[in-house]
Amino acid sequence: MSAETAKNFDALEAQAQLLMSVFTKAGHEAVAPAVIQPANVFLDAVGEQLRARTYVFTDPNGAELCLRPDLTVPTCRLHIARHGSAPQTPAKYCYNGPAFRYQSQNADANHPREFRQAGIERFGDTAREQAEAETIALIVRALETAGLNSWSVHLGDLGLLRSILASASIPPRWQKRLAEAFWRPDVFRSELKRLTSAPAASARALPLEFKSALASGDNFSKEIAVNALLEKNSLEPIGTRTVAEVAECLGEIAADLDAKPLDAMTARLIENYVAVSGPARSSGERIALLLKGANVNARAALDVFDRRLALIANAGIDLDRVAFSADFGRNLEYYTGLVFEVRAPGLGLDSPVAGGGRYDGLMRLAGANADVAAVGAAIHTERLLSVISGGRS
Repeated sequence: MSAETAKNFDALEAQAQLLMSVFTKAGHEAVAPAVIQPANVFLDAVGEQLRARTYVFTDPNGAELCLRPDLTVPTCRLHIARHGSAPQTPAKYCYNGPAFRYQSQNADANHPREFRQAGIERFGDTAREQAEAETIALIVRALETAGLNSWSVHLGDLGLLRSILASASIPPRWQKRLAEAFWRPDVFRSELKRLTSAPAASARALPLEFKSALASGDNFSKEIAVNALLEKNSLEPIGTRTVAEVAECLGEIAADLDAKPLDAMTARLIENYVAVSGPARSSGERIALLLKGANVNARAALDVFDRRLALIANAGIDLDRVAFSADFGRNLEYYTGLVFEVRAPGLGLDSPVAGGGRYDGLMRLAGANADVAAVGAAIHTERLLSVISGGRS
């Protein structure tokens, strides 16, 4: 180890101890989840983008494992191991350790294949917006304690998007499709255009007898039809999706055969909503005006938006440093509501110094018997150190 590497390692360790002290003083228990994890949990939970960047391998017993690409899922599994029969048990955890994601050879120093995260997760909070505000405030407090004073917070709200889609009387299968495509802006725009112009186009490409089987409405029959089609064409099912999942997806496509296009007013509302971006203080009012003009009622979700902002301010965050973008998600598809990033000077938009959000459905994917209220965030400690040591804080 060179002297420079050793110095950097020592600086990271000192910074980590400082961050962890902030977390533990706030009531979070320090834990150390396993580095090697069952691959299927991650491949099901993290989404298309990160799935392709996860290091997966098979052990001598044939078990498919992976190097953890983040520490949130391992912390969920740790909580389930402790409270499997009662996953809603309130708990707060913190951690510091390495995570692993494939990066292209031309990736810069802010995107290493092995990187460290110092973060917090909290489960079972019934006061949801309060927990979210406290999570953001605690992350900012930890960053400031480490020496970062120039920061901004960027918010998104996947729950508000889903509420608008539901309130606009869009068929549930289309709501699901748009919500799933939201993580990839180009795919989202293409899907919205398809639903507005030719929703039946994909269904017409399916064989006639296959469409009839898919239209039966019985999931078992759909799965049999997919298996029969694979066998007829001598195809082997490969990839991470099961035959049942493929059958469900194709069944939704077949349901579009006689569907009318999405009306132009609804499509315009969605386009105008995802274009909302600016100070968080004024974003709620802008969205409310959009919805009123389209005669769409998503008041409950807007109330959540406003209440969360008030709680963030009460937690000590200057709202002048908080922005909102309706098209902002994150590259981890397990988020279900609030998402946020903390940005620092000198780092690009694709290199936030911290980020997190709400992920109520992840605990079930990790093995729990129910969804659990959950919110958390992690600091990219190498990025934080580079900003502070470079005098840009």
